[in-house]
This record gives sequence, structure tokens and C-alpha cells, in this order.
Amino acid sequence: MDVGAVGEFGLIQRLAALVGRPQPQLVVGIGDDAAVWRQGDAYLIATTDSLVAGVHFLPGLHPWADVGWKALAVNVSDVAAMGGVPDFALVTLALPPTTSLAAVDDLYRGLDECARAYGVTVAGGDVVRAGELAVTVALLGHALTDARGRPLLLRRDGARPGHALAVSGTLGDAAAGLELLRAGTREGPLVAAQGRPRPPLSLGQEAARLGLPCAIDISDGLLQDLGHLCRLSGVGAVLRAAQLPLSEELRRAFPDRALALACSGGEDYQLLLAGPRQVLERLAQRGAAPLTIVGEAVAGEGVRVLDEAGQPLELAPTGWDHLRRP
Repeated sequence: MDVGAVGEFGLIQRLAALVGRPQPQLVVGIGDDAAVWRQGDAYLIATTDSLVAGVHFLPGLHPWADVGWKALAVNVSDVAAMGGVPDFALVTLALPPTTSLAAVDDLYRGLDECARAYGVTVAGGDVVRAGELAVTVALLGHALTDARGRPLLLRRDGARPGHALAVSGTLGDAAAGLELLRAGTREGPLVAAQGRPRPPLSLGQEAARLGLPCAIDISDGLLQDLGHLCRLSGVGAVLRAAQLPLSEELRRAFPDRALALACSGGEDYQLLLAGPRQVLERLAQRGAAPLTIVGEAVAGEGVRVLDEAGQPLELAPTGWDHLRRP
């Protein structure tokens, strides 16, 4: 058996079983958007992600500055999903020797723009030789705490039957932007959503302050990421297709596929939150980012998407998996 047979998430479970030993200071370990551990009176957050040429971006289509922005933004999204504050980044560049200096300069300019936008300091990193260009960011941050010094954390395992489900922003734009890029379109809001995602960091922090128990960032597609949240929380979910927030640009560009792109396209880097409806409504009123209630957690398992008549829609819960065979 090879890794393609188990897929990315099956492999993660397998590796967690090998190394995921309990440790008294570790608050959140393998399986959530980021790790959290106690250090003195503080609770530190760490996450890491890689962008690889030909896998996560297409040289010649994605501008290098956008690659740099995105390399940091996808990590900020993980911290946002924990309700935390990003602080310091370490950047590893894997470069073929033929890589142009101008490309690396542009990549770092985009990365620095994202760092300034989210209050992150690039504190170091590494440079190595490789056959394909890749950039890996490790992002360190900290959790907010309450008056008693307890961490205010959003987790993937906090949903309960009866909790409402809400998503930030609009869904499907990034996947649509990738298709437009491949078709020759270089500008517009959908292309910008693909190249420069803007994770709603302040929304995640407000959610943590309000005591919401559960969140995940939407990176691999709404249905797939909701499935992760449901499995860890031991619940099922019902989504109402008519309530999913779709941009007018998406509806115009892909009128027949807008819903499918929103459900399974991936790379939105928005937040999916679960908690009491009244708390989510209060969060929406605070205006940190647009927030739409789209369904609820239910007893049982699995995710169902219902049309306006309450009938189930046949939407395959596919999304991004690095290792799954086509």
C-alpha cells in the first residue's frame, strides 16, 4: 500500500498514531488548524504550510508577489481559525539554482505586504537547493486569554447538535479565479481571491472573545472541511444551499457551477464557525467581517445539503487532497 491509497487525511491519522504522545503543556495537538501549548502564563500557537510550484501555484500564471502573499496568508488563516494572534514567521525557500533573483525579490515583497497587513514579523528562515521551487512558512503566535488567564480558543471538536453553522465572506471565488487564470484572465475580483486571500483574522479573534467553541478554516472546500469538523465533534450537519454566500462575480462567471465551486472548490481561506445561534448573530453584528448562517449541526454523522424545498442535493463532498489519486 502507498500513500495514495490512504490519502492526505488518512496519512495524517496514521502519523499522529505514531508520534502523537500526550504532553502536559500541550493544549491542542495534531488534527486541528494549529498546535497550542502553554509556556509559563502564555499559550503559544504554531502552524506551518508549504506552497510548491506546479501544485499550489502555476509559475507564469501566478505573479511571484501573489505567491509570497499567499504563502503567509494561508498560515494566518490557521491562526484565525484558532482565534489567535500571529506574531513571528520563519520562511524556508527551496530553490532551483536557475531561479531568477527578480522572482525571489517579488515573492518576498508580496510576503512582506501580507506580513504588514496582519502584524507579522518575518524573523528568519532557511534557503535550500531543490528541483522545484517551494516556499514553506512556519507561523508562531499566541492565544487570547480571559481575565483568569485561561486561553480563548476555537477548536475543530467543539460543535454540538443544535449549534448553528456560519461562514465568513463568500465561497467559491478562489476556485473560480484559478479557472479564469488558466483561461487567460489576469485581473478581476475572482483572480484576486485566488492570488491574495484575506483570512478574516479579526473575526476569529472576536469569535474567541465571545466564547464560541468551534471553527475551522475553509482551505480544502466547504464540504470537506465541514466533514473534518463533524468527525472531530461527533456530529452531522445540514447546510441550506440557498443560504450559502456566493458573490455576484461568481454567479456571473459560472452560473451553472457556482454552487459546486462554493461547496468543493477550496482555497477560500474563510472561516466556518459553529456555536449557539444568538452568539453567532452577535458576532455578525460586530462587523469584523461578513458572516452568514448557513445551517446547523445535528445528531448523527455526515453532511447534507438541502435545496429551497428541503430536498437533498447530490453534491459530492470532494475537495483538495494532496495525495488522493485522481
